Amino acid sequence: MLLGSVLLAACGSEREGSDGPPVVLAAASMQEALEAAADGWAAQGHARPLLSFSSSAVVARQAAEGAPADLVVTADQQWMDWMEQQHLLRPGTRRTIAGNTLVLVAPGEPGEGRSDVRAVLSGFSGHLALAEPETVPAGRYAMAALTRMGLAEDLATRIVPAENVRAALALVERGEVDLGIVYATDALASDKVTVLASFNPELHAPIRYPLAVLAESAQPEAEAFADYLESSAGQAILARHGFSPSR
Repeated sequence: MLLGSVLLAACGSEREGSDGPPVVLAAASMQEALEAAADGWAAQGHARPLLSFSSSAVVARQAAEGAPADLVVTADQQWMDWMEQQHLLRPGTRRTIAGNTLVLVAPGEPGEGRSDVRAVLSGFSGHLALAEPETVPAGRYAMAALTRMGLAEDLATRIVPAENVRAALALVERGEVDLGIVYATDALASDKVTVLASFNPELHAPIRYPLAVLAESAQPEAEAFADYLESSAGQAILARHGFSPSR
């Protein structure tokens, strides 16, 4: 939160009196992928976008509070719907740029197991980290999956909620919890966790990342960068970081 606030304050200062580069508020799980996409965009001769990452809930609230930003990316449709209802989005600019999946991870060397989620969690007696399920998309997806499998009630007192999915990942990386539920892309970005199993995507709503230009943006490059993320070049970058295609 503090890092994002500092960055947005700096963005606001830089943008006064100049066009400046596009400013993007994005879900924490997209950090490495969007950093790489920003580099790719800059390599084409454009000003490198300024990026700020947090949970989708925080990103949406920053937009609602008038953060000096041009683009917003969330990890679910619900928060984007909320912003659209608040008339925060430029009409016609909303689109989906990527998809994702959920995995069960443990501290350890990078790797991917073929265990069954139910088999692992049915006999589990430790603590399980996941993003805060009331407001954070990753947490909502995780709780939906656990509920559908009939495991949520048994695990309820041992779930450790985190501010966002990267905070949940960090708890696993530090060994502060035994297991965690994160996105597959988060696990791919870490060298301190091993993937035990993948969740059946039918256990929760489809994980999609919508993007839109904010209604108050006057940055001419904002929509062009959004188009780049949808292009073959942008999609290739997102795919290298584990995201599934936008369609």
